[in-house]
Amino acid sequence: MVGDRVWNPADRMNLGTKLALLPWGLVGIVATTALIGIALLYSAGGQSWQPWAGAQALRLGPALVLMLMVAVVDARWWLRAAYPLYGAVLAMLVGVAIMGQVGGGAQRWLGVAGVYVQPSELMKLALILALARYFHGLTPEQVRRPWLLIPPLLLVGAPVVLVLLQPNLGTATLLLLASMGIFFLAGVPWWFFISGIMGALAVLPVGWHFLHDYQKARLTTFLNPAADPLGSGYNILQSQIALGAGGLFGKGFGLGSQSQLQFLPEKHTDFIFVVMAEEFGFIGAMVVVALYVLMVAWGMLISLSCSHQFGRLVGFGIVLTTSLYLFVNVSMVMGLIPVVGIPLPLVSYGGSALLTLCLGIGLLLGVAIHRHVRLPRGGPTGAL
Repeated sequence: MVGDRVWNPADRMNLGTKLALLPWGLVGIVATTALIGIALLYSAGGQSWQPWAGAQALRLGPALVLMLMVAVVDARWWLRAAYPLYGAVLAMLVGVAIMGQVGGGAQRWLGVAGVYVQPSELMKLALILALARYFHGLTPEQVRRPWLLIPPLLLVGAPVVLVLLQPNLGTATLLLLASMGIFFLAGVPWWFFISGIMGALAVLPVGWHFLHDYQKARLTTFLNPAADPLGSGYNILQSQIALGAGGLFGKGFGLGSQSQLQFLPEKHTDFIFVVMAEEFGFIGAMVVVALYVLMVAWGMLISLSCSHQFGRLVGFGIVLTTSLYLFVNVSMVMGLIPVVGIPLPLVSYGGSALLTLCLGIGLLLGVAIHRHVRLPRGGPTGAL
């Protein structure tokens, strides 16, 4: 999948060589999944390109081109740029806290010349790059030293706190989980994770009092959605009705009663998977899940084949983040976990989410191309 020829790390690969090493099958899977998303948005909009499908289609082409542009950038450049990119996105998060645009009761966007960006989406990638850069500079022995884990914890803690203040508990939680996955893959010892879990359990009762009322309502609704079927339980109950109505083969494209008759809320973002399940049934939903499984499996093979720690951690970080978003979104719409407002990667409507995913896949493709390039180790904070 990632090619069999081993290139001499000293070779200066030209653009043609890089494109030859590109795993085009993975590019095809990404494009297919995104096109399915546009089709579902077309259906959810009442078989119309407005208001969602047309805008998403216009974004897809540039996003795919940007994905390929990111892929051919030398891995050594990403290694050098990891910390500056993290700092820039962190500054954007600070800007959101000071003068961010408010939408849906949350302050999550920065607007520049009529273009709105959600920095918390970009932080998913910036944090992966920064953590991969840090652990790339450590030896296996250094990873086990407690004081050397303080800097990466600060790298994680700063954006998590800023995202929590927006408030965006779902994204903050997934940033934390993805980061801990990178810690684990970097070789951080078990005592670190056991201590973290115990600490989290200890502060849970205190943390409850800091939750917003709507966040508390989501948690209590998860336990008993039927207690308030027209209020906080409405979303998940309508989602479960639509999932059941789809059956094995679905009602047909554009014929889903819950989505077409406007019973299903947020059908273009958080609940787009339900539109697929109602119109194409269990079989259609499993086809989409299978595309994600192929994407994740291919990404893992790419990461495992990489000869340097930076590429391995970047690759696994992208794969882990995508997997978490898929798992949380599908589990959420099925009522297996509380509703946390997490979109379905590549399929849900949203410019920032689509751009971030394509940038992330671009980084993964870049790992495939540059997997045999020799990267300078340096220190975790030293010059390269």
